[in-house]
Amino acid sequence: MPYTSIPTAIPDVLVFEPKVFGDARGFFFESFNARDFGQLTGLDLQFVQDNHSKSGRGVLRGLHYQIQHPQGKLVRVVQGEVFDVAVDLRRSSPTFGRWVGQTLSADNHKQMWIPPGFAHGFVVLSETAEFLYKTTDYWFPEHERSLLWNDPELGIDWPIDFTPQLAAKDAAAKRLSAADLFD
Repeated sequence: MPYTSIPTAIPDVLVFEPKVFGDARGFFFESFNARDFGQLTGLDLQFVQDNHSKSGRGVLRGLHYQIQHPQGKLVRVVQGEVFDVAVDLRRSSPTFGRWVGQTLSADNHKQMWIPPGFAHGFVVLSETAEFLYKTTDYWFPEHERSLLWNDPELGIDWPIDFTPQLAAKDAAAKRLSAADLFD
């Protein structure tokens, strides 16, 4: 397999670490393989959209989710470093309201699988970061929601010593107790 799966504290969220082949010329790795992804996750999915963002140090994007047309996301960083977070918003889940985080960087090549039913966000730890992600459904802005990044109910331990830069929609995001949730 071109990568291995690393479990997290929430079994549905996985971290993938690729096998990187490098020498004096540079490196090569398979960043996605549908067959192996299916074997590691037990899922037969089709990714329909690829997204690419670039952000400066201190930018926090999220915690985003779509209440209808929920998206699964396979995320990675191709330049820089971020701390990436997934929050379980499925009321029927034994891990409802819990979060997991992972440092993703261009150096470690790790990817994180965030299933539908989760809020997702990241904060940029390097001077800049370029973030790529595949989604299992299209973006529907009318269904997008934001969960408050620093909601004390969640207790996310962001590895930052600064006040992050937020989009207006993220600054006005809802706490878990007031958020639209999944069954």
